[in-house]
Amino acid sequence: MPRTNTNTAAAAVTVPEYWEQAKQELMKRDRIMRKLIPKFGDLHLTGRGDPFTTLARSIVGQQISVKAAETVWQRLLEECPQCTPAQILKSGDVKLASCGLSKRKAEYISDLAQHFKDKKVHVASWEEMGDEDVIAELIQIRGIGRWTAEMFLIFNLRRPDVLPLDDVGLLRGISVNYFSGEPVSRSDAREVAANWEPWRTVATWYLWRSLDPVPVEY
Repeated sequence: MPRTNTNTAAAAVTVPEYWEQAKQELMKRDRIMRKLIPKFGDLHLTGRGDPFTTLARSIVGQQISVKAAETVWQRLLEECPQCTPAQILKSGDVKLASCGLSKRKAEYISDLAQHFKDKKVHVASWEEMGDEDVIAELIQIRGIGRWTAEMFLIFNLRRPDVLPLDDVGLLRGISVNYFSGEPVSRSDAREVAANWEPWRTVATWYLWRSLDPVPVEY
């Protein structure tokens, strides 16, 4: 059975237990974080309690703007209000595409739903599995690459030390805040982020906020 809306909402607003400690340590060791973190007060990482919803929403958001992704997502919820694997499979690719999804993304979400329905993913074990082990399992699903798997680690499992080097927002945030707007490479980003461990998720989240103050959810 899918989780109730109440449980999902509760999961969404709970502050990660490591958040305050991470903020304090990042502000002590990184001059940019020392200026950035206080700007956002009590805002913190939020996510959704349901793994399928998180992954489906991440697929919707691939390679399009946050605003466009939200529009498509709302149309998808009109078609599949509970967004369960069963509803997705019942709708079929044609109806999913009519919500604004590309043909390929519709196929990806259907494949994701089939994996969940057939229990090909070990959802109950993810909390105990290491980051790389979860990523290795998720990228076996069509349409889920490393970036999408990392968004899942951040927004659903809320792991504290994820560095999504393929994320355009992270690279832009590092460029703007650490390199005066100059382009940065993955190597540059990795070097800056070495100072954030073991709280790279938290630093990434604040760099996202520096570009867009409205928190993104998956």
